Amino acid sequence: MDYTSKEKLEKAKEFDKFKTKVLKYVLYKKRTESEVREKFSEANENDLEDIIEFLKEYNYINDEEYIERSIAEFKALKNISIKEVSYKLIQKGIDKNLLENYMSSHYEELLDFEINSAKKILEKKSKNMEIKDIKDYLYKKGYKSESINGAIEEFEN
Repeated sequence: MDYTSKEKLEKAKEFDKFKTKVLKYVLYKKRTESEVREKFSEANENDLEDIIEFLKEYNYINDEEYIERSIAEFKALKNISIKEVSYKLIQKGIDKNLLENYMSSHYEELLDFEINSAKKILEKKSKNMEIKDIKDYLYKKGYKSESINGAIEEFEN
């Protein structure tokens, strides 16, 4: 075996080791492409690019699915505004255009979620706060006035 073959073999081993490390990172918890790039920013850029393409090809990284899953989790577990959801996903490195496309194609569903979320907060806080103060609180949390008004209307009926 000549020196270049040994060198190639070592490079291949290093690449496989790195690929395994990235794969473990992605399998431990679903990640966005941006999170992977940030975590492994010190790595060889070409290797990282190849691995990211591989992960995307085999659907280990899929930012569109990440958006859907995250929103489903928020809907199941939290009372938050659409604005807060957007902010949290952008913090994770989701592309703004990708997020805006998702938000606009699911607008009605997200608006219903936001109204219900506002209504739950209204019910909870109405025991010891005035409606006006709750309204201010919801505005500060990023709720749309249409959602707040819809929630108040439902709450009062």
